[in-house]
Amino acid sequence: MQAKISSKHARELEIKYGAHNYHPLPVVLSRGEGVFLWDPEGRRYYDFLSSYSAVNQGHCHPRLVEVMREQAATLTLTSRAFYNDRLGPFAEYITTMFGYDKVLPMNTGAEAVETAIKLCRKWAYEIKGIEDNKAEILVCSGNFHGRTTTIISFSDDRENYEGFGPLTPGFRIIPYNDLLALEEALAHPNVAGFMVEPIQGEAGVRVPDDGYLAAAAALCREKEVLFIADEIQTGLARTGKMLACDYDNVRPDILILGKALSGGMMPVSAVLADDEIMLTINPGEHGSTFGGNPLGSVVAMEALQIILDEKLAENAFRLGEYLRTELRNMAGSFIKEVRGKGLLNAIVVDCEQGKSAWDFCLDLRDNGLLAKPTHGDKIRFAPPLIINEEQMEECVAIIKKTIENF
Repeated sequence: MQAKISSKHARELEIKYGAHNYHPLPVVLSRGEGVFLWDPEGRRYYDFLSSYSAVNQGHCHPRLVEVMREQAATLTLTSRAFYNDRLGPFAEYITTMFGYDKVLPMNTGAEAVETAIKLCRKWAYEIKGIEDNKAEILVCSGNFHGRTTTIISFSDDRENYEGFGPLTPGFRIIPYNDLLALEEALAHPNVAGFMVEPIQGEAGVRVPDDGYLAAAAALCREKEVLFIADEIQTGLARTGKMLACDYDNVRPDILILGKALSGGMMPVSAVLADDEIMLTINPGEHGSTFGGNPLGSVVAMEALQIILDEKLAENAFRLGEYLRTELRNMAGSFIKEVRGKGLLNAIVVDCEQGKSAWDFCLDLRDNGLLAKPTHGDKIRFAPPLIINEEQMEECVAIIKKTIENF
């Protein structure tokens, strides 16, 4: 095991030798357990970001550590040049859980989004009959689906796409949570799919109107357009149900999962669809060396089972209601708005009083809670779903104290 280094030294090394493509909060983390993180000097923090919902099951869940250790000592990777004895059981498990014919496993969330795009386009040409290279996928303003070249091509955030052109064609941006705009866009015969985040996380936890997803899915069905749900951040119990789409009883034509699918242990993602869509892709047309590897398959099955066994969706629903109530009671000159479902929440803050959301997060850090701003004036509050009532009460007290002293 490598010798521990100080927070100061760790930051200096990362800044000197690492690419500057992130702007981290100035805190160094060296250990995690459950809802807590520690820095090299031993200071403990509540984690209120959960690695952008990748550690819904908490840091280093003992069940995940155990299955990972056991499988890592047995077989980790074969590539998909051969069958392995763990992918089949995982495929059966996850397709049965979510009610789809097939799964296509990948690694990162961005890879899963790229997979969904390719599936949608292939289906458009082979099944719907759209002319080759003419398929169009609708996306929403404020979207964040990843940072690959294709995905940034349909972002409307300049920071994501500016300076990285030429951008990939084949996408049209429409307003989020706007059924009329969707209906008008669906009138075009070349539309193959509508890809949407049920709640827009990176945009500051923008929650659509009740019934929006159900109505959008119905409009897509009328026009023979695939409804594609990016549940990478909102899925796997984060919003108080297994999927955020469950609030509207919507079954996506293509379901995209990632992040908490491995409980933060390693990159695992998945795309689920029925045979009509999934079997349009043939051998050699898509893949990944690590996708569906034995280690990831075992970890993902255990991560999903933990969500069920520990009733994490129910816990997220209940404690999310409590957190938002307490945050709304704090609303005033600093907190302008509280948003969220389950334990995916955000506050919109007033940055016109000489201090910023970044400054507030620094004060939260000093008081023992880690959160991060997004889009300037929004701060996400998304702890691991294993958090209990006593811990949540302590976190609420930290937030309240920080506001009072701010």
